[in-house]
Amino acid sequence: MRSESGKSPVRVAVIGVGVLGACVGWNLSRRGAEVILIDAGRPGEGVTNWSFSWVNASNKTVRRSYFDLNVAGIAAHRELAGTIGPDAWWYPSGHLRWADDPAVEAKFLKTAELLGSWGYRVEMSTGAQVRRRLEPALALPDEVPVLLYPDEAWVHGRHLVDRLVGQVVAAGGELRSDTEVRDIGTGADGSVRTVVLSDGSRLDADIVVNAAGPGASHVAGLVARHLPMRREPGIVTRIDCPQVPIHRAMHAPHIEMRPDGDAAMVLHSREIDALIDTMDTLDTGEAAAELARLLHDLARQVVPELANSRIAQARVAHRPIPADGFPSVGAVPSVPGYYEAVSHSGITLGPVIGRLLAAEILDGQRDELLADFRPERFPR
Repeated sequence: MRSESGKSPVRVAVIGVGVLGACVGWNLSRRGAEVILIDAGRPGEGVTNWSFSWVNASNKTVRRSYFDLNVAGIAAHRELAGTIGPDAWWYPSGHLRWADDPAVEAKFLKTAELLGSWGYRVEMSTGAQVRRRLEPALALPDEVPVLLYPDEAWVHGRHLVDRLVGQVVAAGGELRSDTEVRDIGTGADGSVRTVVLSDGSRLDADIVVNAAGPGASHVAGLVARHLPMRREPGIVTRIDCPQVPIHRAMHAPHIEMRPDGDAAMVLHSREIDALIDTMDTLDTGEAAAELARLLHDLARQVVPELANSRIAQARVAHRPIPADGFPSVGAVPSVPGYYEAVSHSGITLGPVIGRLLAAEILDGQRDELLADFRPERFPR
């Protein structure tokens, strides 16, 4: 790293300050880099704030290398909690899953068997045992099989981002909120030199990290890079309740739920997400309100104590998923100084991607955990 050889510290512009950008910026800052965090809105208030925010590897079995990366993500969260403190953002209370359809049940039991063979902890219970030991508020049949993944967690993403950004700024880093990137300038050799912002300012930068989430394809285009992304919208709803009746993240039939502090819960459902495109005759607010009502109804069927809860917020957000469904992390060789940190499951992967990408930028270390997820698999 330059500062260790007596030269000026490397100057890094991180574009996008959701959980991925915040984790990258924090890891760079704590190792002496000069970090500029740039966000078109406010840090942590985009997709990070409208995510189910479930830290897991049990839903990541499509490729062993992706599973391994997510397992490393869980471990990196624990390490991060030990470094910055867990309060207000880290909730390692495990995750429950059960189904009301025999085919769905058979599928997740088969997945649990595979995960067990990979050394991932999973415990089997019945509905009656879960109500007695863990979640008395649930309405579920006594004999239904319920899986507990004890090492999984949920994260309050906005609080985590606030904590990391605060430490970057306290260490001398810079935060530019409500500011879009209009251009990325390159030198005669094609390497990154400057970042031009919507307020007219031009920042010198040795490195640019594209962590712009749903806007990552646009940012990539500023360096003539093609980053294909999926269109995959999802709706998340927050409900207020006098007292949160559940204690952990869970996938119940047709609905997933988790606490969100002492008096709120977060609701999401892939089945409800599938209805988003059928509601294009409504404006965005009307569509979100109608989908939120459906989510609320599903949640009250699983947790009868939510009868008096109310919908507080709902938003349709676009998930930042590269076209093949896997992260794009690391250097783009055709543009020296340009790196990507673009992924779905940013909540799970943020701390590990932040650590690995900082090491790649500052030390040139290309970790094998990222071997299958490098940007060069997408041709420029």
